[in-house]
Amino acid sequence: MTNATLATLQKRRTQYALGRNTALSNDQIEALIKEAIRLSPSSFNSQSSRAVILFGAASEQFWQLTEDALRAIVPAEAFAPTEAKMKAFAAGLGTVLFYEDQATVKGLQENFPLYADAFPTFSEHSAGMAQIAVWNALADAGLGASLQHYSPIADEPAAKAFNVPASWKLRAQMPFGSHEAGFAEKTFIADEGRFLTFA
Repeated sequence: MTNATLATLQKRRTQYALGRNTALSNDQIEALIKEAIRLSPSSFNSQSSRAVILFGAASEQFWQLTEDALRAIVPAEAFAPTEAKMKAFAAGLGTVLFYEDQATVKGLQENFPLYADAFPTFSEHSAGMAQIAVWNALADAGLGASLQHYSPIADEPAAKAFNVPASWKLRAQMPFGSHEAGFAEKTFIADEGRFLTFA
């Protein structure tokens, strides 16, 4: 069976070797990211997902700020691998910072009190769907990416540097760029331990 969605998922792989070799303009990539997030589903159509899209020097700045924050807590003798990661992320075209707007979540809790306890979880679902939508869109455009989680370490530096609204909560970071290396074969656990099907 041929399926375009599955074909995209097969292309979407974690890429740490990022570069800046693409014919796509920043404007084209920005439009792609925005549209992917716009089209992502969300609980009650809340559209709680937000993004800060960084290119070039701004992306480098984010990873330098994150590196500085990490340097303060990671032992110096063990810091070299962490520093190498930060440099690898900064070497790409840019980074998407994924946020969830807590004001939106709070509004839902107030308007639908029966589901109040569930809305933070629903927000995380929305965040994950926005992230995979952007990752798939980048993969379809021939770009590599990875999903990183440097919260809460990066939250305050990013908020200050990029004037992020106080109600936005940082959930993940996605450095992206051209593929500068291949991939190892992807392995999967056995279906028997993962799926149950009934008819």
